[in-house]
Amino acid sequence: MKPKETAEHYILSSSPHTHSNASVRRIMLDVIVALLPTTAAGVYFFGMPAVWTIATCVATCIVTEALCRLAMKRESTIGDLSAVVTGLLLALNLPAGIPLWMAVAGSVFAIGICKQVFGGLGMNPFNPALAARAFMLISFTGPMTTWLKPFWWRTPEAMTTATPLASMKTLFAAETTASASPHGLCSAATGGLPAIWDMAVGNIPGCIGEVSAIAIAIGAAYLLWRKVITWHIPAAFLMTVFVYSLVAGGAPAMAQVLTGGVMIGACFMATDYVTSPITARGKLVFGFGCGLICMLIRQFGGYPEGCSFAILIMNSVCPLINRWTQPKPFGARK
Repeated sequence: MKPKETAEHYILSSSPHTHSNASVRRIMLDVIVALLPTTAAGVYFFGMPAVWTIATCVATCIVTEALCRLAMKRESTIGDLSAVVTGLLLALNLPAGIPLWMAVAGSVFAIGICKQVFGGLGMNPFNPALAARAFMLISFTGPMTTWLKPFWWRTPEAMTTATPLASMKTLFAAETTASASPHGLCSAATGGLPAIWDMAVGNIPGCIGEVSAIAIAIGAAYLLWRKVITWHIPAAFLMTVFVYSLVAGGAPAMAQVLTGGVMIGACFMATDYVTSPITARGKLVFGFGCGLICMLIRQFGGYPEGCSFAILIMNSVCPLINRWTQPKPFGARK
């Protein structure tokens, strides 16, 4: 017997018609879990200053989001955990010894200006944590470029030090001026840098969450396994940095990949759903652009690091990348 047809059989809707079990809260929770290894590494190397910076950023982001939603008379979005992720990412991109009031200012800027002003999650054109970091770097240059030495509490007389990126830039600038021979260039370039193992583990000065490449790689592997991110942006980003370093010479290629914000930027910041392309080809273009601009800033810019600015610049052209790489519908004419 033919079943009786009802109005529900004729409901029309736009795509997508098939939905997964993914939700904003589940995705954000996965990102938090993936960030736990690098968070633990940062706390291990920099101690309680890292703990206070992380707690301050996360708490301020949550409070700011609640107040902004209340002021705009909109539904609270604290439960989706996006504010927690923003606060955690911002803290991991800050020096451990930064004054806490500056961390509060950066967190308010990340949520209030970079996210809620545009309408909330999904509307922001730039990654809130990176935009806040750029704001803080411009506003508080001194504290933002003052780094605690790992295990600084054991050697208080050498509490602050230069990062490997700053050392590389200083060394290579001196080498260029002196016009050293190729053999002297190699020895000078590597003499002032930590061992590759120290760079991989995290026993180097830097931001809380950028020092341990191994911890970041573990978190990225978790996100790939959970299918929260794809391989396109991280692979294109990291390969561009590596190949550029080989071609340009000077700094060791592995040192360029393992130091600074390249690893955490490629795996956690550039892969942000809202501010990165949606197509596979677009993601490859996006990752390549991030890596190229990052290396150009590192080599020719006045600041040793260029990862944050590179990602923000590529965020601005993300709509164009989506348009250029949009697949043609089946049967459509060019």
